[in-house]
Amino acid sequence: MQNTDIQEPKRYALIAGVAIFRRGRVLALRRADWKPGAGLWEVVAGRVEQGETLEAAAAREVMEETGLDVVLDARPLGAYPVAGMDYFVVLFRGEAHPGEVVRSAEHDEHRWLTPAEFRALSTLTSLADAIDRAHPMPEENR
Repeated sequence: MQNTDIQEPKRYALIAGVAIFRRGRVLALRRADWKPGAGLWEVVAGRVEQGETLEAAAAREVMEETGLDVVLDARPLGAYPVAGMDYFVVLFRGEAHPGEVVRSAEHDEHRWLTPAEFRALSTLTSLADAIDRAHPMPEENR
C-alpha cells in the first residue's frame, strides 16, 4: 500500500551571507533594477557552489560584490530561511580593511549604516536582527 500523504521535503538553495562592518557601521547594498527584489537593501550574499565551503563562498561573494579585503569571523552569526523564497542563509560577520567599495552590477548603491539605520531601510527582519547581535563586537570597544 502506497502512502500518498508523504510530501517531498522542501529544498533550499544554500546562501552564504556576510554582514561587513567597518568602524561600527555595516555595509548595506541596494539590489539593482534588473535583479529580483530590485531596490531591496541587503548585505553581501550568494549561492554556495557545489563542493564549496560556506566560508569560501562567503569570501568569494565579498570579493565579487564589493572588492573589499575582509576578515571573516569563523563562527556564523545565524542561519535562517528567507520568507517567500527557497533560500536558506548562513550569515557571517566580517571586518573590512581600509579600501573603497567596488560594487558589482548586482547592486546600484551602497551605504555604511548603523544597525538602526539598516533596520529602517531594509525589510529583511532576520538579517536586521543578526546585524543587531553582531554589533558591537568586543574588539571594536578597545
